[in-house]
Amino acid sequence: MTHLRAMLLFVGYLLTGTCLLVGGATASPNIIVIMADDMGYECIGANGGTTYATPNIDQMATKGMRFEHCYSNPACTPSRVQIMTGLYNVYNYTRFAQLKRGETTFAHLLKDAGYATCIAGKWQLGQVANAPQHFGFDQSLLWQHTRGNYTNPTRTDTRYENPQLERNGVKEEYNNGEFGPDVIVDFIGAFIEANKEGPFLVYYPMLLPHSPFVPNPESADWNPKSKGAKRGSMNPDYFHGMVRYTDKMV
Repeated sequence: MTHLRAMLLFVGYLLTGTCLLVGGATASPNIIVIMADDMGYECIGANGGTTYATPNIDQMATKGMRFEHCYSNPACTPSRVQIMTGLYNVYNYTRFAQLKRGETTFAHLLKDAGYATCIAGKWQLGQVANAPQHFGFDQSLLWQHTRGNYTNPTRTDTRYENPQLERNGVKEEYNNGEFGPDVIVDFIGAFIEANKEGPFLVYYPMLLPHSPFVPNPESADWNPKSKGAKRGSMNPDYFHGMVRYTDKMV
């Protein structure tokens, strides 16, 4: 990913109850962390972008606190390792798609503080089945966990149309016209409902809007029978829709 990709959209955004910055302190606020995947600075309307529509993100930027000097790494895994551990990569980055088993994450700290914890979206931090639980997450639904990008018979990408995901390390196949981001958000919604008395942590490292650029369920070209796009599919006509869907998923 290029500079400023995988932008941290917001950290510590409170889903319910009183916001710490607006309505007074709350002892154990519910926390949602969202990270987009391969989303450029220019995609966000609140950053001055005019090409794409991001009304939900823009509203958060207007009503919340913006961090204007936060920078991601130029590749995916280093950004994930850094946000999970709070350390510069010089201290703990080892190699692509790997998080060292001895690292402490923000999920560990919140779990120790009595939080129910969940991660859903893109993993890419090691293929051990229990890795999310090892790193402090009670529940997980992930893409690129123990399987890579192109593990279906057609060797096409498996994150979007009829995705291949893993729930708590157990492989799941979707073959009824599901769209990966929708499945992920439904899982998060169910977790929040089950833990609505709180406190809870949701970490949502999104699938969107990383390539391949594909139609989404709101696109005229959406094909519910598709088994994923070929590697390197970069049709720019679909990227606008993927940014809109990113905003919808927020």
